[in-house]
Amino acid sequence: MLRHSSPHLRLSLRSLLPAPSGRSPIIPVARFPYRPENCFPSLLRSSFYRFAVDEKSMPADAQTEPEASGIESPEKEGNGSWRGKDDYPSGELEFRPCGLWMSFLVKLRMLFAWPWERVRKGSVLSMNLRGPVSDQLPSRFSSRLSLPQICENFIKAAYDPRISGIFLQIEPLECGWGKIEEIRRHILDFKMSGKFIVSYVPVCREKEYYLACACGELYVPPSAYISLYGLKVEASFLGGVFEKIGIEPQVQRIGKYKSTGDLLSRKSMSKENCEMLTTLLDNIYGNWLDTISSTRGKQRDEIENFLNEGIYEVQRLKENGWITDISYEDEVMDLLKERLGQKGKKLLTVDYKRYSKVRNWTLGLTGGKDQIAIIRASGSISRVRSPLSGSGSGIIADKFIEKIRSVRESKKYKAVVIRVDSPGGDALASDLMWREIRLLAESVPVIASMSDVAASGGYYMAMAAGVIVAENLTLTGSIGVVTGEVSTSSKLQIKTIHIFENYFLISGKLLLMTWFAHIQAS
Repeated sequence: MLRHSSPHLRLSLRSLLPAPSGRSPIIPVARFPYRPENCFPSLLRSSFYRFAVDEKSMPADAQTEPEASGIESPEKEGNGSWRGKDDYPSGELEFRPCGLWMSFLVKLRMLFAWPWERVRKGSVLSMNLRGPVSDQLPSRFSSRLSLPQICENFIKAAYDPRISGIFLQIEPLECGWGKIEEIRRHILDFKMSGKFIVSYVPVCREKEYYLACACGELYVPPSAYISLYGLKVEASFLGGVFEKIGIEPQVQRIGKYKSTGDLLSRKSMSKENCEMLTTLLDNIYGNWLDTISSTRGKQRDEIENFLNEGIYEVQRLKENGWITDISYEDEVMDLLKERLGQKGKKLLTVDYKRYSKVRNWTLGLTGGKDQIAIIRASGSISRVRSPLSGSGSGIIADKFIEKIRSVRESKKYKAVVIRVDSPGGDALASDLMWREIRLLAESVPVIASMSDVAASGGYYMAMAAGVIVAENLTLTGSIGVVTGEVSTSSKLQIKTIHIFENYFLISGKLLLMTWFAHIQAS
């Protein structure tokens, strides 16, 4: 569960929770560079603790942590739901050093900390960001990076007197731009503590460079792979293949931009789909250019011209100010050791996994008694669990509803955050979850927080919340519904089928199966 809060971080919860409003029940969607949302170390950067109900775990009263008090009870609208204001807090961190008394308590707690929580003074937190990043809380046996855990480690390191700085190795990431924005914001917040953060990027693409620039110091090895070529999208179409073998996919949709099903039914991209993807690319690319321009102190035209040249010699990157220096990893470690004045053979470091075990209580980052529940909903939506699905495969409506009802029946939660990271799925399941969230919103304030994507059914269920917040680059909204079936010709006789691999893509209400097969038809 999320374990961050601090009496040294100040942001009024009253400005986040809903307040009376006499207007019609139109759900506000807030979009701004720093907003209360994401995995909630940065969402509510205030003096309270949060209780997290993970999509993979129950019950709701397990692993609770205290919250700080001082939450005002908002009033209801005429429709029974809690509403928010039009003005939202920025979410920007206000770092306040610990006072003498708190510093004494933290040092005292460190003396009695568990062995795995002990870190040598002057250590550097070493984090390696690579591969997929989950929006769920980390499980015991999962090796996948967890966004809540990443953000929590940044916050703990900012206040931990034993941590001198962070060494951040960034390799190709497999996540959306919403999570990238969240991590970048935590990097900027960490720098407010006055500690250093150094990035090392052996393989650099747009997302990796976007994060590394926020660190300030960016090092690459001499043989680094630099691939800043811009952004692209791809789409495959199998309509012509099915025609040749007598299979006719029949897809019906409502909404001209609904492109789910085009893979099976079309031979090329539709005009509407092309327009939609182009708009998304323009938004992401424009945000990338503006951010890099402000971070590196370069003009936007200069950055575009550099990308269009497509020649990335590492030495040239250094000369033009795109990177700090060219160094191997051990050379960067030696640089940090010299900077910190350490005389040992190796730099004092603590790795990401071990530091994740350090409790917030040890660092004095706990609050009071009031609690906020966080219910996470990640993946495609289905009504019941399939016999073939794993424990963490998407949003199961039955399980999700159990969590909602458990929180609603409890009297100890002052507010609820629904964290959504879903492309959609089953329509009935989405509607049932929407109803339960709506009932919950009649008793306590409910805030929907969107991660990488909250589309179709994911967007639908979020509509039941009184306040909805999203990242600048969150993909959200609902553009229609789709259904379909496949008909075959009476002359088709399939003699041999060799299935090599199945790919499943659930979006909206259509389950698409692509079979790579050798088919002989007469």
